[in-house]
Amino acid sequence: MTSRVSAPSSLAGFSPHNRARARIVALEHLLEGLIKLPLIGRRVGLDAIIGLAPGVGEAATAALGLYLIWEARNLGASRGTLLRMLANVGVDTAIGSVPIAGDLFDVFFRSNSRNLKLVKRLLDER
Repeated sequence: MTSRVSAPSSLAGFSPHNRARARIVALEHLLEGLIKLPLIGRRVGLDAIIGLAPGVGEAATAALGLYLIWEARNLGASRGTLLRMLANVGVDTAIGSVPIAGDLFDVFFRSNSRNLKLVKRLLDER
């Protein structure tokens, strides 16, 4: 007779703040650092890749960026921090929607990485 034991979640037992931090870090990696471009040595993620699809790509990555802001709001970020994060996503979305130039901009302006730094600062203050 075999006993079934379910594996615990990798985040079980961690505080809600640590779980939120792990989610945000994972999403930032997915959006900004998924693969390394060999010629320039820069990491890019879904933000730059999906952004190649006109309109739809920018809308999708903006929605994911807004999720980071929602997480920061739930963690108690100040209104100023939330506005700064929103501005980062807005600039990324607006300029990123310009054909070709916007795609290059997405490689270098990493709004989600900027927002992750703001959230980490918020969590480290606590």
